[in-house]
Amino acid sequence: MAPRTRLSSQTLAVLAALAIQPQQWHHGYALAKQTELKSGTLYPILIRLAGQGLVEACWEDEPQPGRPRRHQYRLSPDGLQVAAATRADPERAAPANAGQGNPSRPSRRPAPASGISTAQVLS
Repeated sequence: MAPRTRLSSQTLAVLAALAIQPQQWHHGYALAKQTELKSGTLYPILIRLAGQGLVEACWEDEPQPGRPRRHQYRLSPDGLQVAAATRADPERAAPANAGQGNPSRPSRRPAPASGISTAQVLS
């Protein structure tokens, strides 16, 4: 497992949601509801995590009648280790630009998704 540093709060929320039941497959729609991330944020994160080998992705075997097949996602063994490491090491979870920026201007970075909080990942 290659060392990864400074994951975004949105990525942490996705890892935390997947880590709740790491052996179970999750649909993107359920993850979006759980993390309160929009699809334009969630799916690029899932694709990036899959490309890094942290998430496994596959098509569902038996789609519901009248619905197209959906992708399913779950943590890989490496992903489970990264999720556990971010809970154990809060410094690793800090955003890459933490402590930078203009203090007189409010941050445009969205707050962590309320469905899964950064505190849950770090606890």
